[in-house]
Amino acid sequence: MIRSMTGFARGESHGPWGGLTWELRTVNHRFLELGLRLPEGMGALETPVRARIQKLLTRGRVDAWLRFQPSAGGSLRLNTALAMDLRGLYTELADMWEVPDSAFNALEALRWPGMVQVAGSDMETLETEVLRLLDQALAELQAAREREGAALAQHLLARLDAIAGQTSAVRAQLPALETALRERLQARLQDLALQVDAARWEQELLFYLQRQDVAEELDRLDTHLTELRQILRRREAVGRRLDFLIQELNREANTLASKAADSQITLAAVELKVLIEQMREQAQNVE
Repeated sequence: MIRSMTGFARGESHGPWGGLTWELRTVNHRFLELGLRLPEGMGALETPVRARIQKLLTRGRVDAWLRFQPSAGGSLRLNTALAMDLRGLYTELADMWEVPDSAFNALEALRWPGMVQVAGSDMETLETEVLRLLDQALAELQAAREREGAALAQHLLARLDAIAGQTSAVRAQLPALETALRERLQARLQDLALQVDAARWEQELLFYLQRQDVAEELDRLDTHLTELRQILRRREAVGRRLDFLIQELNREANTLASKAADSQITLAAVELKVLIEQMREQAQNVE
């Protein structure tokens, strides 16, 4: 079943090290765009966190926030060894470029990944719990996106049924429309009191009917409808394929309208375009 790009999930965990909270929010976007916020001291987790999210999600704007509240016995501490190394590198670079020593910004240095650590906590255990909690939140997020995707699929299927009804109605009218066209042209000739060779008459009539024939457009519409129904049963990301096929539906509806030689077909083409536009709006939120 298809998935929506809209979802929300929240996961909390508590242990000797304190409390962790993940919040995940997703909205529709043409591509996968990830906004990630991690607490100070956990910058090393950015790569595995991004890898987990990118493995599960393929489209949408994703905002992921991790909050950490240390336990009463824990506190933040400076990674002294890293700070000394960073200070030494700055001094070497300052001498090389003749930069004044006062230009060193200690607050900026605190933002360096791994510079701030949680004292009194087993960082390896804490990082393992962060990733476990993220997997839990991602599973909840995916379930929410699938639930909304199921509702979207029902809306899209209803529009597909309506489009199929319109194409069937137009197809059923084609023989009567052809007969009416023959009679209308014959009546005009009689009004003009013209004598036309029967073979030439049939040749010209066939040419005119071919220009007004919409059977090919109806066949392509039916083919696209069949493909769309199959797509809506898939579990992988199908949003881009949906976008493409809906564009093709709209193209065929436009051609149908341009060929319409009868008000009934014109009205059917207008109704088709309305239904296709409704599908397009719904498909914008499909992953």
